[in-house]
Amino acid sequence: MSLTARVRIRVNGELQVTAVPARQLLVSYLRDDLGLTGTKIGCDTTSCGACTVLLNGEAVKSCTVFAAQADGDEVITIEGLAPAGSLHPVQRAFRDEHALQCGYCTPGMVLAVVSLLRELPEASDADIRRGLDGNLCRCTGYTPIIRAVRSLAAGAAHDPG
Repeated sequence: MSLTARVRIRVNGELQVTAVPARQLLVSYLRDDLGLTGTKIGCDTTSCGACTVLLNGEAVKSCTVFAAQADGDEVITIEGLAPAGSLHPVQRAFRDEHALQCGYCTPGMVLAVVSLLRELPEASDADIRRGLDGNLCRCTGYTPIIRAVRSLAAGAAHDPG
């Protein structure tokens, strides 16, 4: 039984080919091996959503995926969401609606919203709450987050990705 796995993962548009420990979590691979520290480690139990990334366009908690499982896949982290020096529309909406405070949950929350709006471009408040159910924020009280997502779902600045 091999203790390592050779993986080919496209991360933020760049192909990464490397050997990883067979049981290394994707969140650790992104942070420790690639230096993409925007993906946060929060709880290691899938409860908080701080480690959310886009895996083949779908929001996943990277603490639940082994890096080896992402072989052949595409991963987008907060660092790869928008071209350098610019903001993705969801990031802009979070800024404009003051939907962040400490910022720890923000990368995961933003990527969850990108995924949500790809599936439901005209998400209702109930859809937004359901879509963000697995992402915890201890600072904002959620009202500005809901307002930011609502502004995008209403089409005010819609281009989820």
